[in-house]
Amino acid sequence: MSQETHRSVRRRGRNLPLHVVLIAVGAVMAVPLLYALLSGFKSTDQLSRNPVGLPHPWVVSNYGDILKSGSFWRLVGNSTLIAVGTTVIVVAVSALAAFSFARFAFRGRELLFTLFTMGLMFPFAVAALPLFLLLRSMGLLDNPLGVILPQAAFGLPMTIIILRGFFRQIPGELEEAATLDGCGPLGFFWRVLLPMARPALGTVSVLAVVTSWNNFFLPLLVFTDNTWWTIPIGVQQFQGQYSTDTARVFAYLVLAMVPALAFYSVAERQLVGGLTAGATKG
Repeated sequence: MSQETHRSVRRRGRNLPLHVVLIAVGAVMAVPLLYALLSGFKSTDQLSRNPVGLPHPWVVSNYGDILKSGSFWRLVGNSTLIAVGTTVIVVAVSALAAFSFARFAFRGRELLFTLFTMGLMFPFAVAALPLFLLLRSMGLLDNPLGVILPQAAFGLPMTIIILRGFFRQIPGELEEAATLDGCGPLGFFWRVLLPMARPALGTVSVLAVVTSWNNFFLPLLVFTDNTWWTIPIGVQQFQGQYSTDTARVFAYLVLAMVPALAFYSVAERQLVGGLTAGATKG
């Protein structure tokens, strides 16, 4: 055995435990999804008699009836509207705030930044009652803005932290060159900084969309009219309505996850690139 082959074998041996852990983690995540997907193609009777086997016959109507339902697509539309609105506000406000914290030196900067970071330790449950009273006084109950604005506020701390770290790594020479070319601070921010920060902006956008899509408590608190219900509330209501039809509930759960999974699969490269950009930037 050559020395190069021996090194390759040793390298594979060292990586074997890591591969085993990754396979185990992947199985833990994939098996429940696969079980839910297959269970949605069964009848409830099949599910009770044969919970782990393949459907026989395949009951496609479980998925078909849900996809034909206008209420399901209304929930998807509501969740999409709220997620997009939240993301736009979070990214726009956080980018400006992070730019100020990263590129300007002013009295009280670190103290103010610390106050923002303290928002990470503030649980939403503590703010539920005062937030409800505030939204009611502002007339924002049963209004998508009643969910979008609080979600954006709670998303600011993490987003500012991520963007500030990225903005601070942009070389100061670029800003000096832009200033010599007649670019003011906002011009540098818009023309130079934002294009360079696309990976980081993509990362925080993905996090904001997924967090908004999965939010259950806040829409439940704000929306009493089912016109504005989102997907998580729809799942809860569907489970209560079809509690005896377990197979149909599985089908609904799978379809409720598909939009978020599809979005994440498309944005995965952007998310990973944004998270690793700070480590690779010199």
